[in-house]
Amino acid sequence: MNEFASGAEDAVGRLAAYAGILPEYLDVRNECHVTSSETQRALLAAMGISVASNTDAVAALAAQEARALRRPVPPVAVFRADDAPLAIELAVPTSLAARPRAWLLMAERGESWRGSVVPAVLQQTEARAIDGVAYARYRFALPVTAATLGEGYHRFELQAADDAASAATTLIVVPTRCYEPPALADGGRVWGPSVQLYSIRSRRNWGIGDLADLKRVTEFAAAAGAGIVGLNPLHVLSSVAPQHASPYNPSSRLFGNPIYIDVEVVPEFEHCEAARRAVANAGFQTKLRWLREGELVGYRVSFAAKREVMELLYRCFRERHRGHDDARDRAFTAYLASGGEALRRHALFEAIAEKMHADGIAAAGDWRRWPVALRDVNGPAVAAFAVAHVERVEFHAYLQWQFDTQLDAAGEASAALGLGVGLLQDLAVGINPGGSESWSDPSLYAAGASIGAPPDPYNAAGQNWGLPPPIPERLRDAAYAPFIATLRRNMRVAGALRIDHVMGLLRLYWVPTGAGGDAGAYVRYPFDDLLGILALESQRNRCMVIGEDLGTVTDEVRAGLERVGVLSSRPLYFAHDADGEFIAPAAYPRDAVVSVGTHDLATLKGFWVGADLDAREALSPLPVPEHRYAQNVERTGQRRRLLHALQREALLPAGID
Repeated sequence: MNEFASGAEDAVGRLAAYAGILPEYLDVRNECHVTSSETQRALLAAMGISVASNTDAVAALAAQEARALRRPVPPVAVFRADDAPLAIELAVPTSLAARPRAWLLMAERGESWRGSVVPAVLQQTEARAIDGVAYARYRFALPVTAATLGEGYHRFELQAADDAASAATTLIVVPTRCYEPPALADGGRVWGPSVQLYSIRSRRNWGIGDLADLKRVTEFAAAAGAGIVGLNPLHVLSSVAPQHASPYNPSSRLFGNPIYIDVEVVPEFEHCEAARRAVANAGFQTKLRWLREGELVGYRVSFAAKREVMELLYRCFRERHRGHDDARDRAFTAYLASGGEALRRHALFEAIAEKMHADGIAAAGDWRRWPVALRDVNGPAVAAFAVAHVERVEFHAYLQWQFDTQLDAAGEASAALGLGVGLLQDLAVGINPGGSESWSDPSLYAAGASIGAPPDPYNAAGQNWGLPPPIPERLRDAAYAPFIATLRRNMRVAGALRIDHVMGLLRLYWVPTGAGGDAGAYVRYPFDDLLGILALESQRNRCMVIGEDLGTVTDEVRAGLERVGVLSSRPLYFAHDADGEFIAPAAYPRDAVVSVGTHDLATLKGFWVGADLDAREALSPLPVPEHRYAQNVERTGQRRRLLHALQREALLPAGID
């Protein structure tokens, strides 16, 4: 390898370190896997860093180093409430370091502080020449304590050296721990059902559980003495392909799935004759009976039925209220204002997707299949579409209004009923790469990689989940605003939030597009910053946090979660000692949520009769019959050990031993 090529490989390695690509990882067998240069280059390219040639790699490294030093202040700085002092780094050309700079600190609650700083008299932490210009970093301790500033989101501005526009950064002061409900204080415990809302059937729903059903479930749970009701993710999915129904592959985690709206409690339904006639129609009622009685959830049919009637209700809303400046019109206008640009973009995405579907474009719910001009959310074609289709855009905002109104009612019911925790909502680990959230902010996500998992005994080839990972540097550049918005949205009415694959706060396994699951690498995220923001939003929303920490979880993650009060997950099926015996209740960690299983494990009855083994065999037959026999033998042993555990705790019914 010549000297230039060697330097290029060094540049790739340093770029990978800048980008958070870990050089190696330990698998479940404690074997070390080194990240190859090929994988580093593929993941850097996925982040938008060109390393196609050695020259590109050297240039990209120089640009990265220059960018960091030419930025007067970092995009964001996170401090704990007990940190002292609060210090940020200022980057200036050394030739201008003796010049005084005015600064302004504005607290979230309105106070402000002003002053002047001369960087040259501060502690220098780094010095480097960029394109012949000497730059240095200086550590500036703010003359304000975290306690004085207060928990929250604050703004610091620094006057530029040439008296041009000021540079600004977001300062976030976070609490040391997440919110804990009073019901759990002093060793308190609560219990409750875990509900996959789509699976609920009632005499009045349309073949799929809805938010009115959820309200009734909370009433049932409260009457039985429960303190929490667990839910599957309620994120919005594809509206043009409702049969793609995995709640863990959402179009966006910022908005709800309209399929959960109870159409008949939408206020317009009472006065909308067209909608009432449509629902009362004999054929429509036959369809509803079929949906309620079917063995499987009829996503496509149920979605179409609800969409048909919601269109009529929206039309009635426009005729009776829109522009009339009555209470209903003002409420919707206020909702649009509170939803802001995120709501506008989501509704616009949905309107474009339905137009593409009507035009016969395949996979119309995936913006990457749209005409090129419509892929740019800020482009003139999208702006023109919004003007030409105002009512269709507003219709999709109306759907979100109804979803939020009904979810609010369920949340208020759980509080009024005195549930100690309330609704436990579930936050999916990622988003669909072609959905509304990635279209709304495509620069945040790596288009050339997917989140997955490395090989393990259950998946020898590794896993590729098809979810685009957020780019750590872009997340910081945005002062973590996308992460904050996601937490706020999903904590809004929840008493607790479960974070799927909580390891993702520290690192995610990235698989380059086109590569196998065994060719990926871990990418590190700003764990301490994200944990702190999680604690801040938890306290502000009075929402307990639970981390799904199953599988291989590093000691750093477990220690961090415990430090800030994020509860652990402990399903019964995995809670056994070295001998395979189920552990005693007293052996579970205090700060843990214990369940029989999870959304993707068998129910207790299914586990007992081996229904999960039957389903797995039907979907993917084992190559050797003896393997299924071995599974049956293992399950028999698990049943025996479960009976033994119940006997040990004196929980077996009379007459069974």
